[in-house]
Amino acid sequence: MSELAARIRPLLADALDVYSGRPAYDRLRVLADHLDEPLRVAIAGRVKAGKSTLLNALVGRPIAATDAGECTRIVTWYAHGPSPRAWAHLRAGGRTPVPLKDAATGLGVELGTLTLDDVAQVRVELPAPWLERMTLIDTPGLGSLTPDAEARTTDLLSTPTGEVDAVIYLMRHLHLSDKDFLEVFHRTPFTDTTPVNAIGVLSRADEIGGGRPDAMDLAERAATIYRSDVRVRGLVHTVVPVSGLLASAAAMLSTEDIAALRALAGSPASLLLSAARFVRPDSRIPVPAAVRRRLLGTLGLHGLRHVLTLSNVDLRAALTEHSGLPALSRLLLTQFADRRDTFKAESVLRVLDGVTAADPVPAAHRIREAAERIRVNAHELAEIQVLTQVRTGEITGSAGRLATLERLLGGSGTSAPTRLDLPPDATPESVAVALAEQRALWAKVSRSPLSDHGMINAAGVALRTCAGIASTAAGRVS
Repeated sequence: MSELAARIRPLLADALDVYSGRPAYDRLRVLADHLDEPLRVAIAGRVKAGKSTLLNALVGRPIAATDAGECTRIVTWYAHGPSPRAWAHLRAGGRTPVPLKDAATGLGVELGTLTLDDVAQVRVELPAPWLERMTLIDTPGLGSLTPDAEARTTDLLSTPTGEVDAVIYLMRHLHLSDKDFLEVFHRTPFTDTTPVNAIGVLSRADEIGGGRPDAMDLAERAATIYRSDVRVRGLVHTVVPVSGLLASAAAMLSTEDIAALRALAGSPASLLLSAARFVRPDSRIPVPAAVRRRLLGTLGLHGLRHVLTLSNVDLRAALTEHSGLPALSRLLLTQFADRRDTFKAESVLRVLDGVTAADPVPAAHRIREAAERIRVNAHELAEIQVLTQVRTGEITGSAGRLATLERLLGGSGTSAPTRLDLPPDATPESVAVALAEQRALWAKVSRSPLSDHGMINAAGVALRTCAGIASTAAGRVS
C-alpha cells in the first residue's frame, strides 16, 4: 500500500461513520470497496469504433461480443476471477447470475427472461492475466440510434460515484461529438478529472485508405497531428493508432490459418487489389475460396497485404507489433496501472468534496479540512496537477522545457530512468548525473525573474520529484 493510500483510508472511514444512514453512504461504501480493487478503465467511443474488438485484443481472447447483440447496448464490466461467471445487476436493485455462452464472436451473456430495461449493467469474471491489473468496462457506443444505450455510457462516466478511474476513448477521426464527450467526462460535477487519466485511440487504423499497405503509417501521422493539437492535449494524455482487428487476429490465428497464409505468400499482387478479387473462386490459387473468405474476415484487407509480405518470421508476433497494441499496453501499464493509488485517491477526494458540499453535516468541515491536508501534502497529486496545467496550457514555456517537465513528472512513465530520459537499464551513476542536471535546471527556473508564478510552482514540484528519486535511489544502495 502506498503512503497516499494509507492516508486516504482513515479519512474515508471517518466519512463513512459521519454519513452512516444518509443518502451519500452507499456512494462512499462503493469507494471504500474500490480501494483494494484493480484500476477501473472504461473503453468508450462512437458506434462501430471497435471498442469490443480492442477489449478482446487487450485480454488476448474473444470475451466481448463484437456483433450487434443486445448486450452491446449494456455497460459490461470484465474483472478477474477464478472461473468464468456473470451477473446481471438489476435497475430495481440486487443482482442475479446469468449464464455465459462461449461463441466465436465472444462470450455471450444470456439474459433469459430479463429485458434490457431490467438490467443496469452486467459484470463478468474471467481468469485472464490482464484483468489482474485492471478491470475493463465495455460501454455502448455514442451516437447510437438507441438513446437508452448512449445514456448508459454517459451516466457511467458522468455520475459522481468514482466508479471509473480512467478512460480509453476510441475515435475514427476527431468528430465534434468526440471532443464534446471528452469535455463532459473531464468537467462533470464532483469528478473534475484530468487529461492524465484518458488515452485517445485512433481506432480501426488498418482501414485508412481502404486498407492500403501504408495504412498504419498514415494512422501514426494522423495521431502525431492530434497529439500536437492543444485542444486534444487538454483532453487526453496522448493519442495512439491501434488496429484491434489485427491484434485480435494475432491471438486467434490457428496453425491451419498460418499454413494457408504461407501458401498465399507467392500469389500475384493482383489478388489483393480488392476484397472481392481476393475471395472469388479461382482454381489457380492454392487456398480454397472459403478459407480465403475466413482469412479476410479475420485479418481485413490491410492485414492480408501486410502478412503476405512477411517471410521467415513469427506471424502472430509480427501482427501484434504491427497492430499498435504493444504501445497501447505499455501506456496503460505505465500511465494507468502504475498510478492506481493516485487515481483512486483523487476519486475519493473529489467525491468527498461533492458529498460534504451537498450534505454539510456538522462534521463535514472536519472532513474537508482533512481532505485538503492530504491534497497539500501528497506529492503524487501535485504532479498530476502540474501535468494537467501543462497539458491545458495554464503553464507556458518553451516546448523543450515543457517536454522535460512532463517527462520528469511522470508523463511518459513513473520509473526513475524514464523520468530522467534514460534507458531502462541505466546505471546508478548515469541516474545520479541526470538527476543532478535536473536539480540544477529546476533550481535555476525557480529563481529566475523571467519565470511566472505557474512555472515557479511547477519548478518546486519538479525539485520535490528529484528529491524523491534521490531518496529512492539511496534506499536501494543502502
